[in-house]
Formats: sequence, structure tokens, C-alpha cells
Amino acid sequence: MADNLHALEDWAGALLAKLEPGARRKLNQEIARDLRRNQQQRIAAQRNPDGTPYAKRKPRQLRGKSGRIKRQMFTKLRQAKHLKLQSTPNSIAIGFLARTARIARVHQEGLRDRPGKGTADIQYERRELLGFSDQDLELIRDRLLDHLTR
Repeated sequence: MADNLHALEDWAGALLAKLEPGARRKLNQEIARDLRRNQQQRIAAQRNPDGTPYAKRKPRQLRGKSGRIKRQMFTKLRQAKHLKLQSTPNSIAIGFLARTARIARVHQEGLRDRPGKGTADIQYERRELLGFSDQDLELIRDRLLDHLTR
């Protein structure tokens, strides 16, 4: 995967260098929005970038709850207000900020964390929220080619 990303970077770097900074920034914004949308859809489908499903949650006792119980993970984390994007003429960055970033990092890397005050530390399973899939690399390549052929 890393080799594919470096190959794409080398190939696209020469083509992007010929564009004006304003045009590069506009292209980067379009690609960043599409990548964020793909990340959001993948998080909603609860899949890692390699296509494997997320590790199952531990069963919990939900006594006393009435009504519908939502069992999907990361419903709020995948919203655009938490999943921020930043683009410049030379780079694209998609990630989480502040407290959201800490929660996402714990799951992304499978770290230990305390879920609430006065509770014991818990070892979380690794669930990759952000990452490149083969489809993302194809999307970047296709968007770049579309932009250059216009």
C-alpha cells in the first residue's frame, strides 16, 4: 500500500508542478472532499481500509434503557464537523481535532484508555478509522486525470 502511494506521489508530482498554485489548491480541495466522503462511508460500513470488518464491541448490559438502542460505532465521529480537512496547494490533510482526535487515536492504534471518570483502563481493539484503500488511490488518480484533461 505504501509503495502504491509513493508511486502515485511520484507520478502526480511532476504533473501537479505544472499547475498554478490556485488551480492546485482547488484540485486538492475537490480530492480532499471526495476522500473525506469515502472515509465517512467506510467508517459507517465499519470497515478497515484493507476491507476487513472492525473488531466487535464487547457485549454490555443495557438494563434500564428503553426505546431503540443504537449499536453502530463512531456515528458522530464521522460527521464533517469532527472529520476536518485542510488543503493547500501542496498538501491535503484529513483528520480529527482536540478531544475527538484523542478518541480516534485510541481506536486507530488500539491503545489503552479510560472511558470515563473513576473507571478502569480498557484495552481497545484496533479499528482503523482513517487510511488509504486501493479505491482511494484510484479516486486520486482519476480526479487528477479528469482535471488535467479539461
